[in-house]
Amino acid sequence: MRYFRLGVVLWMLGLVPVAAQDRPTEEMLWQALREGRAVALIRHATAPGTGDPAGFRIGDCATQRNLSETGRAEARQLGILFRVNGIAAATMRSSAWCRCHDTAVLMELGPVVTEPALNSLFGARPEEAARTAELRQVIAGLPPGLPVVLVSHQTNIAALTGIYAASGGIVVVERGSLAVLGRLGT
Repeated sequence: MRYFRLGVVLWMLGLVPVAAQDRPTEEMLWQALREGRAVALIRHATAPGTGDPAGFRIGDCATQRNLSETGRAEARQLGILFRVNGIAAATMRSSAWCRCHDTAVLMELGPVVTEPALNSLFGARPEEAARTAELRQVIAGLPPGLPVVLVSHQTNIAALTGIYAASGGIVVVERGSLAVLGRLGT
């Protein structure tokens, strides 16, 4: 009985995973995105390495860690994945880093707008809470209508959701609460 009570308490605190039958299916996640009830957070496609070289400059891709050919192909595949699932156009926002912007552009879902709140938190630990709060405000302020795709970095997605997305990984969050609904892709 003691273990049962412990299990109930852990479940109530959200520390026990929801049963598989209670998790949204991929189709439910795509439907939530199509209807604008959810937001897709995407980690940029494969860009070999970690962080950026010393002295890198935003706006100068030659100084940054960029998408590999594999990453460019992954970004195009992400766009195909969205179109196959009924999303041919989206409100596209991206970090100013070239690997994020290039991922968003190669998806071909619409014009890409740079959003500073999506800029990398790598090495910016003291700013994490304030920048994550800013991102929450940006998401809350996005106009209804088209599906929303935000291309950012692993550190930013983890700070917002607690999930460490792989390159090209998609984390789907509820638009209002930003509660994690699930993952798509890798």
